[in-house]
Amino acid sequence: MELMEEHVKHDTCNQQKEKLQDVPCCCSQRWILAYTSFFGVVLVYAVRVNLSVAIVCMVRNVNSTSENNGTMIDTTTCPGDAESQTVFNTHAEFDWDKTTRSSILASFFYGYICTQVLGGWFADRYGGRRVFGVAMAVSSICTILTPICARTSVILVFVLRVIIGLATGTVFPAMQSMWGRWTPSLERSKLMTFTSVGTMFGVVATFASSGYLCEYGFDNGWGSIFYITGGFSCIWVMVWFILTRDTPSEHPRISSQERDYIINSIDFDTTKRTSKVPWTEFARSPALLACITAHMCNNWTNYTLLTSLPDFMKSVMKFNIKSNGLLTALPYLCQAVSGLAAGQITDLIRSRKILSTTATRRSTGAIAFTGAAVFLVATGFMSCDHRDMAVAFLSLAVMFTGLNRAAFIVNHNDFAPKYAGVLFGITNTFATIPGMIAPIVAGELTPNDTSEEWRNVFYLCAAFCILGTLVFGGLARGEVQEWAKDKSDDVWIETKSNMPTIQLYT
Repeated sequence: MELMEEHVKHDTCNQQKEKLQDVPCCCSQRWILAYTSFFGVVLVYAVRVNLSVAIVCMVRNVNSTSENNGTMIDTTTCPGDAESQTVFNTHAEFDWDKTTRSSILASFFYGYICTQVLGGWFADRYGGRRVFGVAMAVSSICTILTPICARTSVILVFVLRVIIGLATGTVFPAMQSMWGRWTPSLERSKLMTFTSVGTMFGVVATFASSGYLCEYGFDNGWGSIFYITGGFSCIWVMVWFILTRDTPSEHPRISSQERDYIINSIDFDTTKRTSKVPWTEFARSPALLACITAHMCNNWTNYTLLTSLPDFMKSVMKFNIKSNGLLTALPYLCQAVSGLAAGQITDLIRSRKILSTTATRRSTGAIAFTGAAVFLVATGFMSCDHRDMAVAFLSLAVMFTGLNRAAFIVNHNDFAPKYAGVLFGITNTFATIPGMIAPIVAGELTPNDTSEEWRNVFYLCAAFCILGTLVFGGLARGEVQEWAKDKSDDVWIETKSNMPTIQLYT
């Protein structure tokens, strides 16, 4: 009898193994979710940063331009470079001073900081699909309304940017929550980094195209930036609701092989919604403190460059508006490449057990922060006479920050996958504070837009990078923490313990 039972068990195991070997990869539903969320994140950043470039051609710069036959000519060009003396700002309509411009760019974050934890909680409790979709619907409408409101009152621009911040503040916690229920453990880095590099591609596409739209677009050039990014966002919302579901069990088009593969690769029951949240354990967790600090330090650099880089390229490096958009986008293209590479490499290191998950996350974060600090300091020594070198150094600095996509960004799903939405909401709440402060600090440090003043901006960013290296490198954790488990998880793990696990790589 025992031999017969063992024989039946062996046959069942082989059948299950054969079934799992048929699990699809690149055209699977988890990768379709990755592709769809990638484009969603591209558009999140498009509606988020479009104003950073648009404002350069919306506003008359009375300090560095002079009137000539009805056009505005740059009179502070780089010595010996006649090509940079190019007509720009021909479509400018507003006389907003530097303080007003800095405040408008920062206003997004006043809304963004308010909905992080709430968005994560809603996503963990009710599903991230609705949260992400509704957020983008609201953001797209506000983006389309921006040109009309800008011509009506600057106050309305503040209001719209705050609303866009409120809406998009829920997006990344919602995606973390969804990935906690969709990613097999050893595919976590590649799937999540693929989605998150959409931020860089969003910046690249928006910065690169906005310079040309300012010059050649409809509605006086700059208006077309908002109509196009808002319009694409509306289309994406419809596609999102058609293609995605909150969990593998709810998806009508997923194969049984893929569904079983994902469910049996995750150490909690994805069909059950998170109800009780261990807030006290969150507050005492070194792993969460590491992510908070790393996220804040990374975002000080990220938000400083996102909001101020177009101004730096124009005012200090003396690039014309069309070159400005393309060259401002270049560092983020480098960041996208490094982010994608980091996801593949870190999963490979973990799967071959070269390093533990903890060591992998810590070392990746250390390389990211240290490399960024070195090249930010180097950028501070550049003037417009060496502007090509300045662009190269900035590109390398931002490229190194891309490695963090496989460090603290995915780390929440390492140490507490069930609560990843809420946890990311907490860390991103703290990490939004630099977004509120950094543009204003950069504006205060650069009242005359000289290269010496901008040097201090880059030094400050480098200092935050060093702090991030020290804290994340010392406190980060890669294993599921005890407080992130409960009795039902132990039962779930025991139930599926006899199932074979086959890890697949795309």
